[in-house]
Amino acid sequence: MVGDTCSFCELENVRKVFHRKNDEPLVAIDDVCCEIIEGELVSLLGPSGCGKTTLLRILAGLTPASDGTVRIRGKDINGPEPDFGIVFQTPNLMPWRTVLDNVLFPMEILKLKNGDARKRALDLLELVGLKGFEKVRPNQLSGGMQQRASLCRALIHKPSLLLMDEPFGALDELTRMEMNDLLLDIRRVTNATTVFVTHSITEAVYLSDQVLVFSTRPARVATRLRIDIPYPRSPELRYTEQFNKFEKLAGAALGVTR
Repeated sequence: MVGDTCSFCELENVRKVFHRKNDEPLVAIDDVCCEIIEGELVSLLGPSGCGKTTLLRILAGLTPASDGTVRIRGKDINGPEPDFGIVFQTPNLMPWRTVLDNVLFPMEILKLKNGDARKRALDLLELVGLKGFEKVRPNQLSGGMQQRASLCRALIHKPSLLLMDEPFGALDELTRMEMNDLLLDIRRVTNATTVFVTHSITEAVYLSDQVLVFSTRPARVATRLRIDIPYPRSPELRYTEQFNKFEKLAGAALGVTR
């Protein structure tokens, strides 16, 4: 757990209703309340389709809440903020651009593409193990390598909040575990507050300071788990009694017998 207990994000009674033509309104999220501490990595854990991604989009300012309040650093969020970084389920790299130019794209949008930005991009690519691939096109990379480049793109502008929507779900198990360790390394270096959507119990427990376990739709916070396992964490942790205890608690909240 991070030492600084400064509140970064607060959600109060957040509700999201989708109004559908010729059908009943769909309540995706109902009465979600939580607090995220600055520098924490928080996982949103729940079954597929329960509303986790909708909540992430509300945090990102991409989708408005129907009711309730979302505050980040004391400011109500009503739209995207320039210092947020988002990593989606698929890398969404532009195939006609090199890896380096994909990473630098946010800096172009912000009109900050300069020598310092290029140096940061190169440093990030080295951090994630892509040194030497700067001039390669995305279709020449494996799925895991593409997601590493996507992560660099989300970090290039030094976001205070990193939002990740099941970014490793399409990867094989070994690559996924490697990406988990990479994310923890990046989190240690950048100290960005991170919200991570997953439906993997093991992944949520391994990564997080806090796990919010959601019910089936409409999403409500069923359980809050504070994962009081110190960092740094290593792969062997997954086989310890302490780790298994948290897996069982999360599984029980999901209605899964482990």
